[in-house]
Amino acid sequence: MLFATSYLSKVISQFVYRNIYVTFITIAFWPLTIDFFTFRHCTIEAFNLEITANITHAYLYFATGKNVIMKLFVYDKPFLLESGEALPGIEITYYTYGTLNADASNVIWICHALTANADARDWWPEFVGEKRIIDTEKYFIVCANILGSCYGSSGPLSINPETSHPYYHTFPTITIRDMVQAHVLLRNHLGIEKIHLLVGGSMGGYQALEWAVMESDRIHQLFILATSPTESAWGIAVHTAQRLAIEADNTWKDSTPGAGKNGLKAARAIGMLTYRNYGIMVQTQSETDAEKLDNYKASSYIQYQGKKLSDRFNTYSYWLLTKALDTHHIARGRGGSTNEVLQSIQQRTLIIGISSDILCPIVEQQRMAGQMPNAALREIDSVYGHDGFLVEAEKISAALKEWL
Repeated sequence: MLFATSYLSKVISQFVYRNIYVTFITIAFWPLTIDFFTFRHCTIEAFNLEITANITHAYLYFATGKNVIMKLFVYDKPFLLESGEALPGIEITYYTYGTLNADASNVIWICHALTANADARDWWPEFVGEKRIIDTEKYFIVCANILGSCYGSSGPLSINPETSHPYYHTFPTITIRDMVQAHVLLRNHLGIEKIHLLVGGSMGGYQALEWAVMESDRIHQLFILATSPTESAWGIAVHTAQRLAIEADNTWKDSTPGAGKNGLKAARAIGMLTYRNYGIMVQTQSETDAEKLDNYKASSYIQYQGKKLSDRFNTYSYWLLTKALDTHHIARGRGGSTNEVLQSIQQRTLIIGISSDILCPIVEQQRMAGQMPNAALREIDSVYGHDGFLVEAEKISAALKEWL
């Protein structure tokens, strides 16, 4: 059952949670009950941005089970970005699972990838949960929605206080380091001094690596999957092609929540070709009808994946976050030598590479393992390409269990 409360009285808020449009009004302090709230299904585009929450310091809680809650952290001071620009404040949606132990030594922090959300059990159910390898009965687990996303944290759909309208195209450029700085603010807010295990796959791995360098004394161990120390020329080229697809949509310049939706479908289609690979597409999407002239399975699959993302994600956020991916370079401002920075990462680290990954191929993980002094590499044999880090639960869980 979903429930919501706030530490502020008379707060009116509306937002999207898993495609459910939530409206609630609280006129009492916790633990008193809520006077009014409603839920209805919608898409991100149906989100009424003109009535977005006007909250200065409140926490929103949504429970779906024991010790599983979604919260909103509001930082009401200027947030300086790596670009030199600043946001007047930021909001970060996050989930916690489990219970912090007496000496606060059981914290696992999960950094999510490009279009995921703060509910790690939603997108990584075979890894996170009761009796899973990341056990919610054993650990206190945190996962925060990244800056720039459309799942509750500050991003292009947020209201610009200077104009009282959504930022849309005017939301400033953000970097992976900016995302990590937001995580650090949340860590401080939660009173977490040490992170027992920092976890991240793909873009989440970018954040984990940055964080391990930025706060080396706070991070005890690293578990990173299908990731690299810098964005590759190949990755930047892919992201540029995706943004070109978005920019070719003639609605992209419209200042509306649904701008560029068809472009997002095309961008996702491009991305899917890098998340999968030749082998798995031929294996799962080949035709058996030699007489067919149209409506091929592979075509339908790609169209379906494009629509599926466009129905749940926002184009502004996607465009912005692919730009953030391009900025990833752990040696920027640190002397320029990636190998030297990798050698400085002293944490015990498990690196997972996927044998068929063409987006972030195994050579990237091999390079890291060769430079990080306390790193171990496990190569997972999988046909699923880059998405193998999400799919190959049994193999990856076994590797992590052995390493832990």
